[in-house]
Amino acid sequence: MRISTRGAQALALLAALSVTASCGLPRPGPNKKEIFAGSVLKEGDAFIVTVNPRVTRATAVLPSFGFSDAFRSAGVVGSDTLAPGDVLGITIFENVKDDPLLGNTGQRVSALTEVQVDGQGYIFIPYAGRIKAAGQTPDGLRQAITRKLDAQTPDPQITVTRLAGDGSSVSISGMVAGPGVYPIERPTRTLASMLAKAGGVAIEPAVAIVRVTRGKHTGKVWLKDLWENPALDIALRPGDQIVIEQDQRKFVALGATGTQALVPFESETLSAIEAIATVGGLQTAAADPTGVFVFRNEPAAIANVVLGRKDLVGDQRMVYVLDLTAPTGMFEARDFLIRDGDTVYVTEAPYVQWNKTLSALTGATGATANLASTADSFSSSP
Repeated sequence: MRISTRGAQALALLAALSVTASCGLPRPGPNKKEIFAGSVLKEGDAFIVTVNPRVTRATAVLPSFGFSDAFRSAGVVGSDTLAPGDVLGITIFENVKDDPLLGNTGQRVSALTEVQVDGQGYIFIPYAGRIKAAGQTPDGLRQAITRKLDAQTPDPQITVTRLAGDGSSVSISGMVAGPGVYPIERPTRTLASMLAKAGGVAIEPAVAIVRVTRGKHTGKVWLKDLWENPALDIALRPGDQIVIEQDQRKFVALGATGTQALVPFESETLSAIEAIATVGGLQTAAADPTGVFVFRNEPAAIANVVLGRKDLVGDQRMVYVLDLTAPTGMFEARDFLIRDGDTVYVTEAPYVQWNKTLSALTGATGATANLASTADSFSSSP
C-alpha cells in the first residue's frame, strides 16, 4: 500500500516529535519548575525563599574585619625612642688632661661610633658595662651612661645620637608599590602614613585589605575603611608586619547571563543587581527575568532567622529567588547582597525552549520529507 505525500509528512512530524521528546534539547541548566521541584516542601533538600526586605536584612553578612583594642589603644611611639637594632653615636668628654679613662694621654674626647642596641635592648660602654637602651630616649640613655661613668672619671659630659638603623622599623609586603623595611620616623608613625611612604597599594583600592601582625596578634581592615575612619589609623610598633592582600571572594555566574564564569568581587559589598551587571547583564533574547536564583550554603544561625525556625543545625542549602519583573523586584535585587561562594543562576525564558523545539522539529521534518521523497523516487523508477 502506498502512502500519500501528506501522510508521509504527518508520519515524519510524529517521528520528529518522538525523537525530540526522548532526547531533550540543549540548555544551560534547570528551568524554574525543576528548581522548585528540589524544595524541601516537595521532598527535596533545599529551602527555596523569595527575597524580600526581611530576608535581605537577615542575610546581609559581611566579612568581620577590624583591629582589636590592643591595636587601637596603643599610643604613638616617640620618634626618638630607642629599640633593639638601633645604631647610636656616643661621644664622651672627660674633664681630665693627663690620664683620661677612655682616651689616650691628652685626649679628652672619645667617640664611640655605630654602637648597636642588641636583641635584648642593651649596649656596652667600656668601664660602664651593659646599659639598658631600648625604651629610652637618647637623653635618658645619656643620663644613664653619665651615672655609670661619674664614679670613675670626674664630671663626664656625654652626647647620644640615634643614627640610621633597623631597630624601630616595620616590614611592608604584598600588593604594595614599594615593599621593604621602613623605619618608624616622625612622619610615619601611623599605618596610613607608612603605607603612603611605601608608595601606596599596587591593586584596585576597592579590593585591597590591610593586614597588620604584631607578635601573636593580627588584625586587618579594608583599605577604603582605613581612609574613611581615622580610628583605624593605628600607631605602629617596631617589628610590625604589614601585608597588603587582594580580596579573594568570588561568585559563579551561570545560565542566561552575558558571561558564565567564576567572577571575583570588585568591591567590599556586591548586590545581586551588581553581580548581574558585572557579567554583562541578562541575555535579552534568552533570559527569564522572573527566574533569577542565588544558590548558597547558609549557616544554621542565618537559615533559622530567614525561615523563622530554631531547629536547624549545620549549613543549610538555600535557594533565594528574585523576580526582576515584580513591582519591587529591582529594588530587592539592588539590596540583596551576594556572598563569597554564591552561585547566581538565571533561567531561560519558556519561549526559548519552544523555539528550540520548533527548530529541531523543522529540521527533523525536513530531513524526513527528503527521505520520503527519495523513497518515492526509487519506488516509481522502472
